[in-house]
Amino acid sequence: MEKKKTTRSASSSNGRSGQTTASKAQQNGKSNSRKSTRSQSDSDVAEAGMDEMLEKLFVDQIKDIYYAEKLLSKALPKLAKAATTEELKQALTDHKTETDGQIERLEEVFELLGKKAQAKKCEAMDGLKKEADSIVEETEAGSLTRDVGIIMACQKVEHYEIASYGCLTKLARTFGMEDVASLLHQNLEEEKAADELLTSIAEDHVNYEAGMESED
Repeated sequence: MEKKKTTRSASSSNGRSGQTTASKAQQNGKSNSRKSTRSQSDSDVAEAGMDEMLEKLFVDQIKDIYYAEKLLSKALPKLAKAATTEELKQALTDHKTETDGQIERLEEVFELLGKKAQAKKCEAMDGLKKEADSIVEETEAGSLTRDVGIIMACQKVEHYEIASYGCLTKLARTFGMEDVASLLHQNLEEEKAADELLTSIAEDHVNYEAGMESED
C-alpha cells in the first residue's frame, strides 16, 4: 500500500512539473508572437533577439546585396545593348526595371532596421561583372554565341542573389522581423523568375542556334 501511495505522489509531482513546463512554453509562445507582430516603428534588430555579432553580419550582408543591386542596375543596360536577340535584350531591360525596384525595397529594409542605407563593396559581384564584361569583349558582336555567354554570366549573378536573399529572408523570419522578411522575399521571388526566364530563352533556341552558327 505504501508503494502505491509513493507512486501516486510521484505521478502528482510529475503532473505539476508538466503543467509548469507547459505554462512556461505558453508564455514563451506569447513572447515570440509579440516579437513577430511588432509594428514597423518598433523594428530595431537588437529587439529581434540577435546578439551583436549576428546583427552586424545581418546588416553587412544587406549592405553587400545593396551594393550588388546598384552595380547590376548600371551593368544591365550595357549587357542589353550588347545582346543579339530581341528576346534577351527585352529580358535584360525588364530586369533593370525590377532591379531598381529591388534597390528601393532594400532602402525600405534599412529604414525598418533603423539603419542608414549604405552599400558595402561586394567582391563577388565585382568579379561577376568583370566576367560578364570579358565575355562581351571576347565574343563576336551580333552572334548568338555572345547571347549564350551573356545568359551564363547573368545567371551566375542571379544565383548569387538568390542565395543572398534566401539566407537573409530566413534570418529575418527566424527573429520575427516579418516586415523585413516580406521585402527580402519579394526580391528573392523576382530573382528566381529572372533566372527561369533566362533558362527558357537559352533552351528555346539560343543555345541550339549558337551551335549552328559555324555551319552558316
